[in-house]
Amino acid sequence: MAVALLAQADGYGIIIGLSVLFCLIILGAVRIQKLYLSEDSDQSEMFMVANRSVGTGLTASAVFSSWMWINESVFSAAYAYKWGIALPIWWATGLSFQIALMAMLGIVAKLRVPYAHTSLEIIKMRYGRYAHWLFILLNLVNNIFGCGSMILAGAQLVTGMTGMHVIAACILIPAGVVTYTAVGGLKATFLTDFLHTTVALILLIYFSLAVLTNEHIGGFSGLYERVKATDDYIPGNYEGSLLTMKSKSSVLFGLVLKFGNLALVLMDTAFWQKSFASEVHSTVPAYGLVSVVILAIPWCTGTIIGLSARAIEKTPIWFDYPNTLTTTQVNSGLVMPYVLRSLLGKGATNGLLVLIFMAITSTVSSSMIAVSSIISLDFFRTYVNPRASDRRTLQVSHWGVFFHGCFMAGFAIMLEYAGATNNWSTYFRPIISCPGILPLILTLLWSRQTTLGAILGAILGLFSGLATWLSLSWYWSGAINIQTTQDQVPGLYGAIVSFFSPALYSVVISLIWPSRFDWREFLRIDLIEDDSQPNSSLQSKVPSSEAVNETLRAGNVSEKDTYLISGEKGSPTPSPPRTQSNAHVPLDDVVHPFDEETIRHIKKWFKIACIYFVVNVLVTIVLWPLPLYRDWIFTKSFFGGWITMAIIWHFAAIFAVIFYPIHDGRHEIARAVRGMVNEVRGKK
Repeated sequence: MAVALLAQADGYGIIIGLSVLFCLIILGAVRIQKLYLSEDSDQSEMFMVANRSVGTGLTASAVFSSWMWINESVFSAAYAYKWGIALPIWWATGLSFQIALMAMLGIVAKLRVPYAHTSLEIIKMRYGRYAHWLFILLNLVNNIFGCGSMILAGAQLVTGMTGMHVIAACILIPAGVVTYTAVGGLKATFLTDFLHTTVALILLIYFSLAVLTNEHIGGFSGLYERVKATDDYIPGNYEGSLLTMKSKSSVLFGLVLKFGNLALVLMDTAFWQKSFASEVHSTVPAYGLVSVVILAIPWCTGTIIGLSARAIEKTPIWFDYPNTLTTTQVNSGLVMPYVLRSLLGKGATNGLLVLIFMAITSTVSSSMIAVSSIISLDFFRTYVNPRASDRRTLQVSHWGVFFHGCFMAGFAIMLEYAGATNNWSTYFRPIISCPGILPLILTLLWSRQTTLGAILGAILGLFSGLATWLSLSWYWSGAINIQTTQDQVPGLYGAIVSFFSPALYSVVISLIWPSRFDWREFLRIDLIEDDSQPNSSLQSKVPSSEAVNETLRAGNVSEKDTYLISGEKGSPTPSPPRTQSNAHVPLDDVVHPFDEETIRHIKKWFKIACIYFVVNVLVTIVLWPLPLYRDWIFTKSFFGGWITMAIIWHFAAIFAVIFYPIHDGRHEIARAVRGMVNEVRGKK
């Protein structure tokens, strides 16, 4: 029987203590925003999309945090333990191209749907209520399984490390997040994302370097020699080696993960909301920067920790010696906790518990904002009370946060008693989430996709994927249960069918019964009105049809932007330019809210984003890993260079998403500090 790495008191103390601490920090930050930066989370636009005013640095930090689930650190190490050095790279490259794709879609949304609050609003405006209901269901299912599996994975990790009851962990982990998210809204999640990212990156680089330089590992050469000296044979790897990129299981798992994570991103309105919340000039640079540095987490931490576990597992230094890790323990992510406890002691293991809490709460807070926005905007304000005031909409959002937190705790408990693990969720999520991806992308990019094509494409794709997955699981294993549905090949084929078949169905149906959508209809989505806020008279001089109907192409743009830039000294927090409502005017009179120069700027960034996405896919998925997929085992010198570059990449991530956001937001920080100092002096 496995022994607990920490006492139960450590688990309860860290989870409850950090929950209270973060609540206090965010409550204080929200008050400072309101008093000194004119950012009021008691308004729906601020609560849901942060007034669309978040700069490049904070956007980059929030995007990085959104993709840095515990999967990318703790579980990448676990799977590197299973299959070797190839796995972290296939994991990392799957993250990078998704962020590059989101940059492209985010900047298109800035042009075509500048006032969207959720991705589902776009579906409702284009296809009507039936498609809206379908995509609400797909979004909620994706969000529930994504968030629920993360809570369960974290709870199982905490239980495995401390002996805390898994039910208590499932309840306590999301409990504290409810408070600060309900009060602070999306901007609060941006701020907590920055704090989470800062703590997590510092802890991860410490863990990696401390383990690598530990006397029982011996640096690059010591780790290499110890891994080669193990008698572990990995089926599907070239010569059974842990030090080869030719690993069948790593490639298959990496492909499944790419589909699953892509679904988690595009079918979760939380990721869209962070794009909506960023400033016009921040979207592509922030997402592009993160798509480069996100490689560091699985590559550096996953490689070093995963291989170190193999190096010491059968030696007396191992904490649970002579017992080795079971398959269940590995699939539950307990590789990193055992390595840290064996080599670095109890303090580092407590630090990992902090890291796990940070990663999970970041995920849960974004999920809460996304679901509360669906409840308040896509359900309540659309079907229950279309004339609801801003305050009433915000109240429903707050109740949505509370409801989602309670529901997710219960759902995670249900998954636990059903016998599900994070490994099973990895193969299941792509099947149910992928069918909506391509119809959603085509909603923004192809004017000829019809309502029937979008609806039937997603439904038929879902049934096709489920049929493929379950039938192949039964065919190869002779049964359908939790164990057989975790097999790699059925999961991969099911994900492929779920992802690609909806595009085939949608395109064929749309071409058989054709119609064409006028992009100007999207401009009828307006801001949530708040009479307490002043209106801006800035509006586009470009006819809306010219702005959004023409083929996107780069235009010359002046170096001096005409829109507000976050952090400008003495300026109020920027918000989207306001015009008269487009909701009820004739289509030919619809006015684009952005001025001509901003529209040219968006088109320029769209071209850059498209080129970058293609380059990113070619480099990270084709040119980098595929040439190494051959009959070859890493030499000691190549291994040393590989690990060195991974560590350098990790430090680059620290500069990009910790120090750069502070520099980018220096004016707001200074303004807030001056406001507090002046208030203190005034009281004296």
